[in-house]
Amino acid sequence: QVQLVESGGGLVQPGGSLRLSCVASGSILTIYAMGWHRQAPGKQRELVADITSGGRINYADSVKGRFTISRDNTKNTVYLQMNSLKPEDTAVYYCNGDIVPMSRGRYEAWGQGTQVTVSS
Repeated sequence: QVQLVESGGGLVQPGGSLRLSCVASGSILTIYAMGWHRQAPGKQRELVADITSGGRINYADSVKGRFTISRDNTKNTVYLQMNSLKPEDTAVYYCNGDIVPMSRGRYEAWGQGTQVTVSS
Protein backbone atom coordinates (compact mmCIF):
# COMPACT_ATOMS: atom_id res chain seq x y z
CA GLN A 1 0.00 0.00 0.00
CA VAL A 2 1.28 3.45 -0.91
CA GLN A 3 1.22 6.26 1.63
CA LEU A 4 1.96 9.95 1.27
CA VAL A 5 2.87 11.71 4.50
CA GLU A 6 3.22 15.47 4.75
CA SER A 7 5.17 17.39 7.38
CA GLY A 8 6.35 20.92 8.06
CA GLY A 9 3.12 22.80 8.58
CA GLY A 10 2.50 25.17 11.46
CA LEU A 11 1.82 28.70 12.57
CA VAL A 12 3.89 31.50 11.07
CA GLN A 13 3.66 35.28 11.02
CA PRO A 14 2.97 37.17 7.80
CA GLY A 15 6.16 37.50 5.79
CA GLY A 16 7.58 34.34 7.30
CA SER A 17 8.60 31.05 5.70
CA LEU A 18 7.80 27.38 5.99
CA ARG A 19 9.05 24.30 4.19
CA LEU A 20 6.67 21.41 3.60
CA SER A 21 7.84 17.90 2.84
CA CYS A 22 5.94 14.89 1.53
CA VAL A 23 7.33 11.38 1.42
CA ALA A 24 5.75 8.60 -0.61
CA SER A 25 6.34 5.15 0.85
CA GLY A 26 5.34 1.60 0.01
CA SER A 27 5.87 -0.69 -2.95
CA ILE A 28 6.28 1.89 -5.69
CA LEU A 29 7.40 1.28 -9.23
CA THR A 30 7.21 4.81 -10.58
CA ILE A 31 6.04 8.25 -9.55
CA TYR A 32 5.14 10.62 -12.32
CA ALA A 33 3.97 14.09 -11.31
CA MET A 34 3.88 15.15 -7.66
CA GLY A 35 2.30 18.27 -6.33
CA TRP A 36 0.72 20.35 -3.64
CA HIS A 37 -2.86 21.49 -3.34
CA ARG A 38 -4.51 23.51 -0.60
CA GLN A 39 -7.96 24.00 0.79
CA ALA A 40 -8.98 26.97 2.89
CA PRO A 41 -12.13 26.93 5.04
CA GLY A 42 -15.22 27.34 2.89
CA LYS A 43 -13.26 27.13 -0.36
CA GLN A 44 -12.55 24.47 -2.93
CA ARG A 45 -9.27 22.63 -3.06
CA GLU A 46 -6.88 24.35 -5.47
CA LEU A 47 -3.58 23.53 -7.10
CA VAL A 48 -0.58 25.28 -5.58
CA ALA A 49 2.23 23.74 -7.63
CA ASP A 50 3.22 20.53 -9.31
CA ILE A 51 6.35 19.00 -10.77
CA THR A 52 6.84 16.17 -13.23
CA SER A 53 9.41 13.43 -12.84
CA GLY A 54 11.47 15.29 -15.43
CA GLY A 55 11.35 18.53 -13.48
CA ARG A 56 8.72 20.49 -15.39
CA ILE A 57 7.02 22.85 -12.92
CA ASN A 58 3.67 24.62 -12.77
CA TYR A 59 2.62 27.21 -10.19
CA ALA A 60 -0.65 28.87 -9.32
CA ASP A 61 -0.49 32.58 -10.13
CA SER A 62 -1.13 33.44 -6.49
CA VAL A 63 2.14 31.83 -5.34
CA LYS A 64 4.51 32.58 -8.22
CA GLY A 65 7.68 34.24 -6.99
CA ARG A 66 7.02 33.22 -3.38
CA PHE A 67 6.79 29.41 -3.39
CA THR A 68 9.25 26.91 -4.81
CA ILE A 69 8.47 23.26 -5.46
CA SER A 70 11.21 20.66 -5.78
CA ARG A 71 11.56 16.90 -5.56
CA ASP A 72 14.12 14.22 -4.81
CA ASN A 73 13.29 11.22 -6.97
CA THR A 74 15.75 9.03 -5.06
CA LYS A 75 13.75 9.63 -1.89
CA ASN A 76 10.24 9.75 -3.42
CA THR A 77 9.92 13.15 -1.76
CA VAL A 78 8.47 16.47 -2.86
CA TYR A 79 9.08 19.78 -1.10
CA LEU A 80 7.35 23.13 -1.03
CA GLN A 81 9.37 26.10 0.14
CA MET A 82 6.98 28.90 1.05
CA ASN A 83 8.36 32.41 1.52
CA SER A 84 6.70 35.79 2.07
CA LEU A 85 3.65 34.04 3.46
CA LYS A 86 0.37 35.93 3.58
CA PRO A 87 -2.75 35.36 5.70
CA GLU A 88 -4.54 34.22 2.54
CA ASP A 89 -2.10 31.30 2.29
CA THR A 90 -3.75 29.82 5.38
CA ALA A 91 -5.11 26.41 4.44
CA VAL A 92 -4.66 22.69 4.76
CA TYR A 93 -1.95 21.69 2.30
CA TYR A 94 -2.21 18.30 0.61
CA CYS A 95 0.45 16.40 -1.23
CA ASN A 96 -0.48 14.23 -4.19
CA GLY A 97 1.35 11.92 -6.53
CA ASP A 98 0.63 10.16 -9.83
CA ILE A 99 1.89 6.75 -8.78
CA VAL A 100 2.35 3.29 -10.23
CA PRO A 101 2.56 0.84 -7.32
CA MET A 102 3.74 -2.75 -7.67
CA SER A 103 0.36 -4.20 -6.76
CA ARG A 104 -2.05 -2.28 -8.98
CA GLY A 105 -2.41 0.13 -11.85
CA ARG A 106 -1.52 3.78 -11.97
CA TYR A 107 -3.55 6.06 -9.72
CA GLU A 108 -3.45 9.39 -7.90
CA ALA A 109 -2.56 9.13 -4.23
CA TRP A 110 -3.16 11.83 -1.63
CA GLY A 111 -1.75 12.62 1.76
CA GLN A 112 -3.78 13.49 4.84
CA GLY A 113 -2.83 17.15 4.77
CA THR A 114 -0.88 19.53 6.97
CA GLN A 115 -2.23 22.78 8.40
CA VAL A 116 -0.52 26.05 7.52
CA THR A 117 -1.70 29.11 9.41
CA VAL A 118 -0.37 32.58 8.66
CA SER A 119 -1.32 35.01 11.38
CA SER A 120 0.15 37.68 13.62
